[in-house]
Amino acid sequence: MTKLRWGILGCAKIAMRACIPGIAQSETGVVTAIASRDLQKSQEAAASLNIPKAYGSYEELLADPDIDAVYIPLPNHLHKPWTIRAAQAGKHVLCEKPAALTAAETEEMVSACEENGVLFAEAFMYRHHPRYERVKEIIDAGEIGDIRGIHGAFTFSNPDDHANVRYKREWGGGSLYDVGCYPISAARLLLGREPEAVTTHAFFSPEHDNVDMMMSGLVEFSGNVALTFDCGMWAAFRNRLEILGSKGRIVLPSAFVTPTQETTDFQVIVGPDERTESVPLLNQYALQADDLAYAAWGRKSLRFAPQDAIANMKVLDACLKSAEERARIVLSH
Repeated sequence: MTKLRWGILGCAKIAMRACIPGIAQSETGVVTAIASRDLQKSQEAAASLNIPKAYGSYEELLADPDIDAVYIPLPNHLHKPWTIRAAQAGKHVLCEKPAALTAAETEEMVSACEENGVLFAEAFMYRHHPRYERVKEIIDAGEIGDIRGIHGAFTFSNPDDHANVRYKREWGGGSLYDVGCYPISAARLLLGREPEAVTTHAFFSPEHDNVDMMMSGLVEFSGNVALTFDCGMWAAFRNRLEILGSKGRIVLPSAFVTPTQETTDFQVIVGPDERTESVPLLNQYALQADDLAYAAWGRKSLRFAPQDAIANMKVLDACLKSAEERARIVLSH
């Protein structure tokens, strides 16, 4: 089979530890090159991961005719410029979440990709795992009744790493962008519609360039359903989603990152009965790469259209605005 040839812009940990190994395990992809502004860094990364080419600038990688698609794990404020430049170079784009700093920036990125005839995908890897299809099947079958609410939590603690890009406000730092975007994305995915309003509260830390180190929120959907969520970078680790129905509930103990077979499984509780839904341990990053490749080859459509990234960023925009203004923000679509 022909392989989709990937280039990686930057040596971020998410690329080195997850996305590059995922592409290597995919049915469709091969990592052909990696770039860094520090040539030695990209050469070391290439050597450690058996990548044939290393470049000392992102521009050089984008000029390589042997690259079909790029993965962008750069700090959030660099997503927009390098997505646009990649599109202009004729490369398909898989951009790390959140897509950009605002919905307006994301619209520019999507437009640039459309104008240059390339694909754009936001790297929410969790939703490519078949267990979310199974969750939707259970909901659609009415097993837990009508959905009454969803609660998501994604937190971790790393406050002492003050040089971390997550703690630079102008670079798009903060817990909402880093981990809060996941439960918001998941609620939109499972409910199949966009929120009507949001209300959030955040802990903006002066020690960390006043980024939101913790945020709690209420995201209102039509049909008298809401997502409650919290996200944080200075709190004990959690990675959980619960869908509450009128008759039962579904609990995903490890909703977004799934390091082991056990954490891939989830529970369905209806009355006194509880069962574990066992799901194969599949590499979410490999499935994500395959989705873009098949779309690039015209065999399938992208599972998640670029407009989904715009819609998710609109909710993040509203969440930040709500936290800063201490107000309920009504969304317009």
